[in-house]
Parts: sequence; structure tokens; C-alpha cells
Amino acid sequence: MTTKPDEPQQPPRRRAPAGAAVLREDVTEAIRAAVFEELAAVGYARMSIEGIARRAGVGKTAVYRRWRSKLHLVLDIVSALAVQGLPAPDTGSLEGDLRLLYEVTSRALRHPVASQVIPDLQAEAARNPDIAEAMQKALREGQDGVATGIVTAAERRGELREGIDHDLALDLISGPLYWRSVVIRSPKPPKGYLDALARATSEGLKAL
Repeated sequence: MTTKPDEPQQPPRRRAPAGAAVLREDVTEAIRAAVFEELAAVGYARMSIEGIARRAGVGKTAVYRRWRSKLHLVLDIVSALAVQGLPAPDTGSLEGDLRLLYEVTSRALRHPVASQVIPDLQAEAARNPDIAEAMQKALREGQDGVATGIVTAAERRGELREGIDHDLALDLISGPLYWRSVVIRSPKPPKGYLDALARATSEGLKAL
């Protein structure tokens, strides 16, 4: 009886990893987008995992595999805003940088989703310290890097004195536009407003 040479052994087929390792990024992004839309439509108090899943076109299980509650989901989304930040202006002048920052920020705050979501979360923050902390982080740190970059560049150019109080500068830069857009929810700024605001803020920073 002749023996056949051994057949080459096929490597064992690897099973796809289970659990968090197979979470699809496109599904995660669809859920994140659905959260913003759901917040704008019904607010945090009425928002539900079922509504988010339905809007994202996924099952509730897909949401719960990523976040264990709607609170954790919203905290994650809000905290991510701080990481995204805003593009850093680089026009070559303090007033020009401020003008560009105000233009970008004003457009973002007038977006229908942002104009609904931010006030609603601020109201919820008054009742929920976790959301309050996340909102503070997102709104302050989201602009902190950009504002610090503007001030630092102006210091290098000699437009501002070295050693300026960066915290006070951040308040001066960010405060007026957030007051107008988020607190009193004024409509689109009138013609020339952003130019005047950039000019006034520039002069105020130089006086610090």
C-alpha cells in the first residue's frame, strides 16, 4: 500500500473578534449624528435610546453596546466637542484673527442643531452636575486652544504685551458672542457687527 505525502495543513480559520472589537465606525458616527438631531427635535428630557436608534437606522442593542445610558451618550458627545475645537486663524494680525474666529463661531452657533441643542443642555446642566461639567469642558476648552493661539501669536508680533492674563483674555474674546448667540439667542448679527466686535476686542486686549 502506497502512502501519499502528507497534505499541506491549512491554517485554522480565525474567528472574527467579538464585542467592542467589531464595533463599526460608520454605525457609531450614525448614532452620534442621530443624537444631535434627536436633541434638537425633542430635547434631552424627552430623548430616548429608542428614538436615537430609530433615527440612526440601527437597533437599540447597537447603541447600548457603545453607551450604557443616554446620559453617558450625551456626555461623550458633548465632551468630544472640546477635542474638535475650531480652526486656528492665521491672518497676520490680532484684529484679523479675531474677525475670522467670530465669523466661524457665529456661523456654527446659528446652525439649527446647535441653536437648539446648546440652550437645552445648558438648562439640563442646571439640574445635572455631570452634564454641567461636560458642558463647561466643551464650551471652554473648545475655544481655549484657539483663543490662546491668537493671543500667543499677537504677543510674538508685539501687538500684545508679554505675560498677558490668558484666562481674562479668553473671557474677553469669547464672552460677547456667546452672550448674544447663546444666552439671549439673538438672530444673525447686523452688518458690521463682527467687524466692530473684533476691533473693540482687539483694543480691549491691548489695554490688559
